[in-house]
Amino acid sequence: MPELPEVETTVRGLARFLDGARLDRVVLNRPDMRFPFPQGLVQALTGARIVSLGRRAKYGLLHTDRDDTLIFHLGMSGRWRIDPDGADKHDHMVLHAAGHVFALNDPRRFGYVDMVRANALQDWPAFAVMGPEPLDDALDAAHLKAALAGRKQAIKLMLLDQRVVAGLGNIYVCEALWRARIHPRKAAGKVSRPALERLVPAIREVITEAIAAGGSTLRDYAQPDGELGYFSKQFDVYGREDAPCHRADGGVIRRLAQGGRSTWYCPRCQR
Repeated sequence: MPELPEVETTVRGLARFLDGARLDRVVLNRPDMRFPFPQGLVQALTGARIVSLGRRAKYGLLHTDRDDTLIFHLGMSGRWRIDPDGADKHDHMVLHAAGHVFALNDPRRFGYVDMVRANALQDWPAFAVMGPEPLDDALDAAHLKAALAGRKQAIKLMLLDQRVVAGLGNIYVCEALWRARIHPRKAAGKVSRPALERLVPAIREVITEAIAAGGSTLRDYAQPDGELGYFSKQFDVYGREDAPCHRADGGVIRRLAQGGRSTWYCPRCQR
């Protein structure tokens, strides 16, 4: 599924056209995606001006001059198409603005859209319980030490918990743990302070590099302009089962199952 870097890349791509633009027309081609579209969505957006765009964790945000915020989640296969070459049956919501067309396309329909008043955005259920963003100063070793204290669950699974860190997903957690030399099965509460001091910059580096590369193209993901994300060419462990570790220390990348997902790691250098 599109993770934080892919959503950030998507928002930046949309902002090139939508920031400051007025929505001339809004079309819903079906009543729902994963959940029903909010009542009054078309009326609330039509004629509104987009005053800014943003992101919270894996959610994209379109803020309007009517003090509403459109929240979108791309689910497993969603993406925005800008000025698409013809309509597609999976274009579920279409915006017309500034002479351009923006189609929210999602073949599997695991994505969804909501509309929230701007002054209630932080109280939206998913946002109200989220931890700090990976690139925010609030994410530091002290925060992780407190959040993970006494936890017996594996560090890999705890980092996927949005209450601990907002927006981290499977790909980038695997990569960050490799960089920090932390075994993904290690009990979270037993990860040492020095290891957490390594983990925080590893998380920031992985996320920053992935955003710069346009995200990771796996299966359905592409940027709004149709370009592919290239961070997948920089993976150190993700999807590299039986390949040699990039540290050239004789390690071989292994895969294990955790929480219903695959984890890739090097048993030699991750302890």
